[in-house]
Amino acid sequence: QVQLVESGGGLVQAGGSLRLSCAASGRTFSSYGMGWFRQAPGKEREFVACISWSGGRTYYVDSVKGRFTISRDNAKNTVYLQMNSLKPEDTAVYYCAASSRVVSRSKSEYAYWGQGTQVTVSS
Repeated sequence: QVQLVESGGGLVQAGGSLRLSCAASGRTFSSYGMGWFRQAPGKEREFVACISWSGGRTYYVDSVKGRFTISRDNAKNTVYLQMNSLKPEDTAVYYCAASSRVVSRSKSEYAYWGQGTQVTVSS
């Protein structure tokens, strides 16, 4: 079992940056593929980025490529999402999630979810 706690959200102006963190409990963090998803009001939860067990493979939704970077520190049981050049359309609740798959872009393959952190980008 994995428990996930996100932090780092907040209010930022367009063009600004935020770094989200997700701290995981448990001693098997390095055996989980990790992902970030987001959900805007009235919309479905969507994939943002994911990273493999070792961190060697990463994938992004097209809308954040070149602006967001996912990384992980297995020694600290933490996954990060560095978000640069933020846009108002990035406004959403951001969730981190853990999957037993090596890496996955599908939210149905993530069994463990954090409570979410709000990111608001003003224009």
